Amino acid sequence: MDLSYTNEQNLIRDSVQRFARDSYPFDARRRLGETSEGFSRGTWKTFAELGWLGVALPEAYGGSGGSAVDVMILMEAFGRALVVEPYFTAAVLGGTALLLGGSEAQKRSLLPRLAAGELLPTLAFAEPQSRFDLGDVQTTARQDGAGFVIDGAKSVVFHAVSADIVIVPARTSGERRDEHGISLFLVEGDAAGLTRRDYPTVDGHRASELKFENVRVGGDALLGARDAALPLIETVVDHGTSAVCAEAVGIMAALYEATLEHLKTREQFGQPIGRFQVLQHRMVDIFAMCEQARSMALMAALTVGGPDPTARRKAVSAAKNYIGRAGRFVSQQAVQLHGAMGMTDELIIGHYFKRLTMIDTLFGNADHHLERFGRL
Repeated sequence: MDLSYTNEQNLIRDSVQRFARDSYPFDARRRLGETSEGFSRGTWKTFAELGWLGVALPEAYGGSGGSAVDVMILMEAFGRALVVEPYFTAAVLGGTALLLGGSEAQKRSLLPRLAAGELLPTLAFAEPQSRFDLGDVQTTARQDGAGFVIDGAKSVVFHAVSADIVIVPARTSGERRDEHGISLFLVEGDAAGLTRRDYPTVDGHRASELKFENVRVGGDALLGARDAALPLIETVVDHGTSAVCAEAVGIMAALYEATLEHLKTREQFGQPIGRFQVLQHRMVDIFAMCEQARSMALMAALTVGGPDPTARRKAVSAAKNYIGRAGRFVSQQAVQLHGAMGMTDELIIGHYFKRLTMIDTLFGNADHHLERFGRL
């Protein structure tokens, strides 16, 4: 099997790496964390102009018809730069949900705006009690004439403070953990009855707790089939999991390179500490884990868009389990080998550590995905 990138994929990789190197300095990223939205609208517009927001969308909807591997290339480079713009939230989660679940009218109305940077959707997939169970939904949507009335709460909704549309799973029938009876709805970010509590996350991003009190939506707000949205939600989250696995690979590669450079320049006892054999062995372990993690992420990206849902779930869970464990090892080793300054806010190492910690928990930690893989 030929696993080399195509010419188009090489162009995507080179352009995003060049952008991250020349236009996304770490100090500027830290300043963005102090703003209300937590990212730059100017940078978001640049993403749209470069075609990155529509890389996985069909050409008919303003995209370039790319694949999950193209998304992997972008996310790996974004991980290296610790990009805080909501690409993962809007283009991966929101875009995949709209593409796979939307009617033709919804897709033609919304997806070109997403690709142009004019629409920022987010997916409210978690509830306070649900932990990693996507089918644990207490938020309800009751029929009211031609539309619906939504009541309930959603937790850790990324970039909801900036979202134009919130994609909301709500129960239209059945009990709290029933697989059948969940529907998806498109809710305007400023809808009457929708309130937010915004906060920064530990890794420098933005999230919100959402509360829905008699939020009214029209019948055209239904995304996909009524009562049968759980398979769609699981597919979207698997695409998101594959994407953050790629982001973690980029972070780990950056940690390896920064730590290797530190060992070459930091001197102790009159020589670079990289000459000490025990530290060389630790760097070999880090390198091996980084390379294995990249292989696992690529396997997930190659499988996630396929027709077999069992193969998709197994590949994604295998990747998430390994990358969760590898990310913890690599980040802990990098912090320790940098010494006390590895814990400071001024050095990027600690910020890489925080993002990898968040990725490990996002969509299920390593233990959760090991159990899921075993069930499959």
